[in-house]
Parts: sequence; structure tokens; C-alpha cells
Amino acid sequence: MFDAIVIEKADETQSVSYQQVSTAQLPEGDVRVEVAYSTLNYKDALAITGRAPVVRTFPMVPGIDFSGVVRESAHPDYKPGDRVVLNGWGVGETHWGGLAKEARVKGDWLVPLPAGISLRRAMAIGTAGYTAMLCVMALARNGVTPERGEIAVTGAAGGVGSVAIALLAGRGYQVAAVTGRAEESDYLKSLGAVSIVDRVELAGKPRALNKERWAGAIDVAGSTPLANLLSMIRYGGTVAACGLAAGMDLPASVAPFILRGVALAGVDSVMCPAKTRREAWRLLAKELDLDKLDALSVELPFDKVIETAPKFLDGRIRGRVVVPIAPELG
Repeated sequence: MFDAIVIEKADETQSVSYQQVSTAQLPEGDVRVEVAYSTLNYKDALAITGRAPVVRTFPMVPGIDFSGVVRESAHPDYKPGDRVVLNGWGVGETHWGGLAKEARVKGDWLVPLPAGISLRRAMAIGTAGYTAMLCVMALARNGVTPERGEIAVTGAAGGVGSVAIALLAGRGYQVAAVTGRAEESDYLKSLGAVSIVDRVELAGKPRALNKERWAGAIDVAGSTPLANLLSMIRYGGTVAACGLAAGMDLPASVAPFILRGVALAGVDSVMCPAKTRREAWRLLAKELDLDKLDALSVELPFDKVIETAPKFLDGRIRGRVVVPIAPELG
């Protein structure tokens, strides 16, 4: 038996609690992993609080990512003792996730932990950091180089935003951090931001075109902020969109696309092909400043996850939240 967070639903009412579950209860998969660390992400907070229909089957163990050590494997790529990381693939939504001492998953969903990244730092990066790298890769793929100009990052004090700023700064980009929390200015500048933009500048009814301002952007908001961002991107620029914190709608005009050649690059981290996600992790191991990574991450005790989830959604948590489950694994 081991500890897990379990979300249940009865008569349309959701409940969440800490429970003891057994290895026999784990869902099907060809690799069993002892979880060292997991995280609290935006999607996890939605699942735990029930504020959005993230969980598709019940009961469910949340936790969209984890790092750990393989204990049993019928997959040809993994053997007991291998250190691995998992992000996405519906884990924590349709398949039991990482906020438990053990997980059983498909080996095809795993990524070997790159050399130089500890199990803890793998979760300081987590799905948010891995998504941030996918966004940076999308900008580079579309020709948005540092010489093109400043890059805006929305949700800058959050997990994706914090890692994105550090990654972009490391590549030599000038970064404008868009945030509603002015008190985080020093923190954002310590990650590499050169300017702070109040998010109210992206509020209000979007115009078809605004004055060209940024060469590109990484957006976690969607909706009105994304529409306003698009109207402010310079000719030939790109916005990498990976989130919907402000909503799933997009009240935008086609003007930026057909008059300025702006590209909107959608970034999906959940079902991203294995080859791309392995490349993202390779680049993270190579490029991410580990001192900055440590500065933007905090540890949250496993027994505090449920009570902290509402604070996460209310924007009262910054950076990355790492949840130690078996930290003795390394």
C-alpha cells in the first residue's frame, strides 16, 4: 500500500482526499515507476478543485507529470533502475498520474532522464518547463531570432512563463514579461526579463491592428490577451500559443495574418510526438540555467497539495511547484 491523492465523483459531486492504494489498483501499463517527485500544475489544480472538467474517468490520481525510477518493465527501452520523466499523454486526466508513490504507464510515454538533470530538477522543469521549451523551439523554427526584436511572454510569473523567460534570455533574446503582479518585477528581471508590461495593456476590446511592438510572443492566456498580442506583433513575427488561462475563445481579426504575415503557432505538450519531446528535454539539459531553475522553484509537501490547489488558480503561486514524494531516490 502507498499514499495517493484520489479524486472521486458520486451523484455529480466531486471529492478529493489522501488515500492508501495498492499496486494492484494501478491501471494497465508495461512500466511501473516509483515516483520520486511530481508537481502542482495549472491543470492539476483545475482537476483537484473541480473548477474545470479535466478529469475524464473516476476514480483518478491527478498529477500530469512525474520523475522517478523504473521498478518493473516489459518495455524494451526500459529496465529496473532507469531514471525517467513523464509529461502529458492524458496522465492525471484519463490515466492515473504522478501524485502518488507509484505509477504504472506505457513505456512509450516515458522519456529517459537526460544526464545532468536530477529527479528533483526534472520536476522543477516539469510539464510547464517542457512546454516553454516547445514554445521557444516554435519561435526558432519560424525564424524569430534574437536580432528580430523583443519577445513578449504572458503569465510571466507562472511556471511556463518563468522557464520561458530564462530560456529566451539564455539564447540572447530581449524579453518583455507580461504580468498582473507588479510585485514580481525583481523576480522576473532576475530570470532575464528586460522590461515589465502590465497585463492591462492586453485587456480591452482588441483592434484589428495595433502599433507593431514585439517580434514574437509566448502566450499562456488565449482569448482577449492573445488577440491583442497578435495585433501588436511585428511583420513576419510569430506567437507560440500554449494555454487558455483567460479563455478558449479568440476574438481576433485576420488582419495580422494577411497584412503583416504574422504566424500563430499552436503548441501542444500532451500528445507531442516522442521524437520532439526528447529533443525538447535534450535542449533543456543543455540550455537551461540550473541556478535560475532552482530560484524559480519551490517545494510543496505532499500533504499540502489539496489545500494549495485553489491558491494556484487564484494566481497566488509563482514559478514552479515541486512535490517531493520519495526524494531519497535522488
